This record gives sequence, C-alpha cells and structure tokens, in this order.
Amino acid sequence: MKAAILPEIKQAVTVQEVEKPSAGTGEVLVQIKAAALNHRDVFIQQGLYPGIKLPAILGSDGAGTVVEVGEGVSEEWMGKDVIINPSHNWGENPAFYSKSFKILGMPDKGTFAEYLKVEAKYLVTKPTHLSYEAAAAVPLAGLTGWRALMSRAGMKAGDRVLVTGIGGGVALFVLQFAVAAGAEVWVTSGSDEKIAKAIALGAKGGVNYKDANWAKNLIAATGGDRSGYFNVIIDSAGGASFAKLIDVATAGASICFFGGTTGNITDIVPGKVFFKQLNIYGSTMGTETEFADMIHFLAAHKIEPIVDKVFALEEIETALQHMDSGAQFGKIVLKVG
Repeated sequence: MKAAILPEIKQAVTVQEVEKPSAGTGEVLVQIKAAALNHRDVFIQQGLYPGIKLPAILGSDGAGTVVEVGEGVSEEWMGKDVIINPSHNWGENPAFYSKSFKILGMPDKGTFAEYLKVEAKYLVTKPTHLSYEAAAAVPLAGLTGWRALMSRAGMKAGDRVLVTGIGGGVALFVLQFAVAAGAEVWVTSGSDEKIAKAIALGAKGGVNYKDANWAKNLIAATGGDRSGYFNVIIDSAGGASFAKLIDVATAGASICFFGGTTGNITDIVPGKVFFKQLNIYGSTMGTETEFADMIHFLAAHKIEPIVDKVFALEEIETALQHMDSGAQFGKIVLKVG
C-alpha cells in the first residue's frame, strides 16, 4: 500500500510503498478514503513535538470504509463508513488522560496511508451528510473544540462566546458548535477576510487583533458596557494578549485555552481574576464519550466542516507547507482512496 513517510525531522514527507497491515484481535482494517492535517504533523516534522519516534506514518484524522474485522469484532462493522477517533487510551478519569494516552499518528502508524488498522472501539459511523473529505476534517479538531467549549467551559444557550484566532480547524469547530447550540459568537483574527468569513458562518462580529486597541474595540462593538462582556472565551494563542481576554470576560466567566502559539502567558493582574471570580481552564483532546457526543451533535445539526483545500496523498509535502504558512481557513485534507 501507499503511505506518506517522515524519515527524520526536518526532512520531506514522501509517499512510499509499505506492507499492508492486517486486523488483529479487537481491531479492524480501514481503507482510508480521506485524511486531514493538523499542526501536530507539522510540529513533528519540525522536531517541535515531545516523544518523536521516526520513521513514522503521520496523520491523526481519517475517514474510510471497514474492509476487514479481527477476532472479537462484530461483523456488523464490515463495509461501514467510519470516522476514526484519534484520542487513544484516555483512561477511566474524564478529568485527565492516563499515562498510556496517545494520539494516533506517531508513534502508532497514522492515517496518511491507504489502509490503517485500529481498535474497533475507536470507530464511529460516519454521518450520512458528510463526504469522506468533510468527515476526515472532524476528528482531532472537532474533539479538541468540543471538550474546550462544552466540557471545560460549560457553554450553554444564550452565552456570549469569544473565539480567538478564527481560521484554524479547532476555532472554526468551536464557532460552529457554539452557533448551533444557541450562543452569540464573536471572533478575533489578524485577517479582516477571515473575520468576514466567520460572520458568514454565523458569528455576530469580530475584531482584528493586530489593532493595539482590539479589546476596547470588541467591547464597543458588543455594547460598550458590562452587558457586552463575554461568558465564555476559547483561546489557542496564550501569550501577552491573554491578559486582554481577562479584561473582556464578564464576572464568573470561563476562559479555556488549548494552545500557546504566541508563547507564555504574561502580565496577568491577579486581582482581575479573583475579583471577577473567573474560571481558567486548560484542555486538550477528549474522552471516547466526548468524541461520540461531538459526532452526534454534528450529525443532529448537519454541521458541515470547513475545508480549506484538498490535496492528493502524493502532494503531502505541499499540504504540510501550506499548513505551516498559516494562510488556511479551515482544515487541509488529503484525498487518499
């Protein structure tokens, strides 16, 4: 079978012929129809990810068809179109993952290949309204966004939600989930074009964070007083601007972040946090239950993931470079089968 192999850090990923796997006990073999990129893949290639073991077949996101079932797996899975949960070995505690937790696609062989063997418990049936390409865009970003928004921040209908850095896969899922759940959603971006696209997807408005006064501009846009502040804030940047998120949070608000693309969080005034009774959470990935709940919500609301570009598997290196450029709006997908 064909698979995209990363031989060493800071080297190109190339498509090679490798041995086709077989399903073992408790496993299935999925013919991958489409896979999607995440920043995790770029970070591994650049040597910026913990526990790197190479060579590796990258890829955490995938959708396809079950073509083989191993011992102990119901034959009902045969021929089913599925989405693969990349969050493995979470463990019994929903609050925090176990010591054996891992994400699909290094060290285990990932989805950038024509076939993938995986434990059957990590499969969910693909919603019928999704193409393979759209379905492949869901897993890692959708799960990360769902846990941050719903489980950790506890968003409810009627909340005013701020999503920072709109354009990335997780942020867009947070926007779509929040809008579908009845929230009023605002966004930030360094691109006015991305803000306009977010508004077309249901956001009420947004501000450009390149403006030094973006926090004041945001409050002015939402009402200009305490009624214009935010109940829920979902962030992926961290850095010095995190302090401004505390400024735009209403009393008792929840702030949840799942990334730190702009560096360490600095310049927080403790009094602003404790006098406002703010809740600040960290989050990453999610449980099997959260994955199933996320897919059910997505299917019930007929949410269509935002796909930026679709590349052929053989174009994997170009796709990785496109992701690293940061120009995308939505998920970058590989058409495999």
